[in-house]
Amino acid sequence: MNARYDQLSVMVVEDHAFQRGIALRLLGTIGVERTLEAGDGHEALRVMAAAEPPPDVLLIDLDLPQMDGIELIGHVASRQLAKAVVVLSALDPALLNTVQTVARASGLRVLGALEKPLTAAKLADVLALYHQDDEQARDEGLLDVSESALAEALALDEFEPWFQPQVAIDSGFVSGVEALVRWQHRGQVIAPSRFVPLIERSGLIDSFTERVLARACAWRTRWLQQGVELKLSVNISMLNLVRADAADRYQAIVQEAGVKPREVVLELTESAVIDEAAHALNVLARLRLKGFGLSIDDFGTGYSSLAQLSHLPVTELKIDQGFVAGAPRQPRKRAVVEASLDLARKLGLSSIAEGVETIEEWQMLAELGCDHAQGALIGMAVPGHLLAERVQAWRRPQPK
Repeated sequence: MNARYDQLSVMVVEDHAFQRGIALRLLGTIGVERTLEAGDGHEALRVMAAAEPPPDVLLIDLDLPQMDGIELIGHVASRQLAKAVVVLSALDPALLNTVQTVARASGLRVLGALEKPLTAAKLADVLALYHQDDEQARDEGLLDVSESALAEALALDEFEPWFQPQVAIDSGFVSGVEALVRWQHRGQVIAPSRFVPLIERSGLIDSFTERVLARACAWRTRWLQQGVELKLSVNISMLNLVRADAADRYQAIVQEAGVKPREVVLELTESAVIDEAAHALNVLARLRLKGFGLSIDDFGTGYSSLAQLSHLPVTELKIDQGFVAGAPRQPRKRAVVEASLDLARKLGLSSIAEGVETIEEWQMLAELGCDHAQGALIGMAVPGHLLAERVQAWRRPQPK
């Protein structure tokens, strides 16, 4: 019996009795002892409503009679009848991606989509994600993320920029790095998705961003002294651009560290740029006038207007990793990547793809004319003192 699965409760919703039986048998093979089953959506709702506690994971076929799986997911999310969902289907991968997006938007944890036929290995891999996410949630739930804790962390300089290499696809050279902040808190290293929204709401975002920018620029100067010259990308919030003197403050910070504005790219998320463009356009224009690069991060995930985009003084588009992952085998994702790169070329913008993890993704981006790439294939983010070593490791010829 596998200890990772013996505490899980899993419900299988599948109208085909034989397929349902196979799924239940495979779950037993990997050590899942507590299972529920249903042959259609209405039955599933009745079983889940009576279950105490509700199942941890719902394995749901989309093509169900009377109530399809998409409608069922909506009921499950609104009534909190399960904690996580895995979509089962032999349907179009694009449809599966859409369903997963809808489920996440409804508040359900989505572990993934499994194409039929099921195997024990497929089930084991996807259910393992439940434990990984749950452990992370428990760890983060123990954190004190009050406003006073954030202010103390700033005072103690606990927010440290780590750096992920960015590589020019045509030459293979490391051309830049993105500063990704980590919170060194009580012996843990905490990712920015956990604390940045709280910093924004607490009114500390200006102090936070300016400190990160200063520390990142200090590292760039140190690398340059070691013979490593790299362009530096730093994330900023639209809330940083509320003050009219933001451009002057950022210029003073980078120059004090011995860095020129033209050597720094400031990254903003697409949705934030579009939502606040009218308010922040003056500051964005002044940043460009001073020489800073401006990048739209996570491009393709917001609801942008091409007319607005053409008027923004940006210099770079970053294609979101959600489109890059698996794109060589998924025509719709590849089409989004190709269209984004074509748009970047026509607007005279540099392009960079995030989340590049495989040689196939790299080769696809090269074929489509992407300028730069970053991701696990090249190297994950590391503290500043390890960056030069990471760059050298990438340059070193790989063993044959």
